[in-house]
Amino acid sequence: VLTDFQLLKCFLLRNSASEPNPASDDKAIRRFVRAAESMGIEAEIVTRDDYGRIAEFDALFIRDTTSVNSYTFRFARRAAAEGLVVIDDPESIVRCSNKVYLAELLQRHRITTPATLILHRDNWESAPDILGLPLVLKQPDSAFSLGVVKVKTREEFEREVERLFKVSDLLIAQAFMPSEFDWRIGVLDKEPFFACKYFMAGGHWQIRDKDQAGDAAFGETETWPVAAAPQDVVRAAVKAANLIGDGLYGVDVKEIDGKA
Repeated sequence: VLTDFQLLKCFLLRNSASEPNPASDDKAIRRFVRAAESMGIEAEIVTRDDYGRIAEFDALFIRDTTSVNSYTFRFARRAAAEGLVVIDDPESIVRCSNKVYLAELLQRHRITTPATLILHRDNWESAPDILGLPLVLKQPDSAFSLGVVKVKTREEFEREVERLFKVSDLLIAQAFMPSEFDWRIGVLDKEPFFACKYFMAGGHWQIRDKDQAGDAAFGETETWPVAAAPQDVVRAAVKAANLIGDGLYGVDVKEIDGKA
């Protein structure tokens, strides 16, 4: 995609060294730089302190966790206004950072998801009766398994809802659908280009957990050729991503009883 624009210079906006949940670690960043160089693109790694240099470049590739309340959104908007090729583009950041919007979008287009409710202060008490227990609660702007909790009892549900309503007026509640792994399908320019399995962390229900020292612990990963992955999984991911735009997306899909 980048070579179609005959770019001379792009920059990778990365997290600070102290970021506890980096989108890309140092090894991945180095690989991105080498890949760019192999395509004749001069890639430079920058941080939030380089905002004033945006106009020097032809493209921006953000490798930090994006949200509308983050400096990354400011970078993306400025880069798009300057005519740079931008991943993640501002519109995608706005759409993907809001799980309430995503839930309504997927329901409207009849893309199969776990049973989902949008909770507010007038309807939250009914969620366990409708979805059953355990269920999963999510903040609208949650990412990297943060702001996402599983509750097993009504008492736990009430306690977590009260805590999360202090952060957001709306919450997402979903039926708990346990699986050994999630598929992640990468979509770029409306086409699938990678497939992998993210296995759950040992003894945990998510791909990310904390070890005894409090450090992040992740499950194993397994890379598949796109053509070898279940095609209903790939189609579901592409259909969902294409509702957002033509940027770079990682779509997580569960395969339950043969259904994506």
